Amino acid sequence: MPEPEARRPMAVPDVTVVVAVYNTMPYLTACLDSLVGQSLAPGRLEVVAVDDGSTDGGGELLDEYAARHPGLFTVVHQPNSGGPAAPANRGLELARGRYVLFLGADDWLGEEALERLVAAADAWGSDVVVPKQVGVNGRLVPQGLFHADAESVGFADSALAWALADAKLFRLDLVRRHGLRRDEGLKVFADQPFTLEACLRAARVSVLASYDCYFLVLREDRSNVTERAGVLDRLRGIAALQQVAAELARPGEELDAIRARGFAWDVPRLLQEGFLLLSKDVQERVCVEVARLVERFGAREVYHRLPVAERVRIELACAVRPEALRDQIRYEAAHGDPPVVADGRRQYAGYPAFRDARLGLPDELFLLREEAAEVAAPPLNLARQLWRGLVPEQLRRGLRRHPAWRRLADSVNGGRG
Repeated sequence: MPEPEARRPMAVPDVTVVVAVYNTMPYLTACLDSLVGQSLAPGRLEVVAVDDGSTDGGGELLDEYAARHPGLFTVVHQPNSGGPAAPANRGLELARGRYVLFLGADDWLGEEALERLVAAADAWGSDVVVPKQVGVNGRLVPQGLFHADAESVGFADSALAWALADAKLFRLDLVRRHGLRRDEGLKVFADQPFTLEACLRAARVSVLASYDCYFLVLREDRSNVTERAGVLDRLRGIAALQQVAAELARPGEELDAIRARGFAWDVPRLLQEGFLLLSKDVQERVCVEVARLVERFGAREVYHRLPVAERVRIELACAVRPEALRDQIRYEAAHGDPPVVADGRRQYAGYPAFRDARLGLPDELFLLREEAAEVAAPPLNLARQLWRGLVPEQLRRGLRRHPAWRRLADSVNGGRG
């Protein structure tokens, strides 16, 4: 006689997809359709969708999909928590799969994505698998990690440091064994410290680049959480990420790669034209927080990996000179490349702050290159030097193939990358 349904043990699915939902209509429909249409056989997939107090009808849509597809969706409704961390944690608590994947409620998956990711993780013994990601609606997604499938990658030998969002397949046992959770006090970037710790604790991180798995959508109104987050919230998220690196990354190339990503990209992005729109009080607070980050996490040790413009802006912030930082930002916006100043065998970026006695910034901050016999030779285009200094070669190759980047490159330096 068959075992009664209530007493029959529930089979463990291969993968749990966690979707944290808050006011993502109409994009949520495509997200859910992509899960219903996965090529995994019935029973191998479960979806845990956590409605974080949506007011746009998204919660009701989740209930409709659960009713139409019994056994596939588990839906949880909760009051709004103020950020994406709490619903992601709740979904993770309910996950039963051997693997878990976090899917943005405005993103969607390729039809064979989960089947291929699970097969790759099983074949390679991976704790984390990074799926190939594709930008939608003009979202720029670095492609340097996705030039080929890779059974094992690290921070020192790949562009992994540039791919720290949680859009990955994680072995659930790894997550549970180390008690990995998002910090619910972070309003933005809470997924990045989680992802970084998982990658640093993983025995193997792999890349599945041979299939377009994960489609990242930029909303038409740019209302994605990371697009609307405040600058101080972003700085707290950056600090949390760097703290994980300081505690777990191996000193040397591994740690430096993570630090360089933060101080070559995350921090300088907050010291661009958007900085000019902040009140003077907030500008000063930003400068103070940047100075704390630099001192706390040894940013100057990786300055040689940063472009000159980024180094200068960071140091002006560290000096808590918001007026000089504003001048630097305006100069970059108005003039682009500064003139190159040759002094013996050295060449410097001739920004107005260079050798300004009132600021007292060291010459080394502006150093472009030092050569023994080529001082008279025409220097490389400065924008290309900055590009090469900022981004690893694998990442540069991938970005060059993106149409949005090609348009930007054409406008900056004739499309030469």
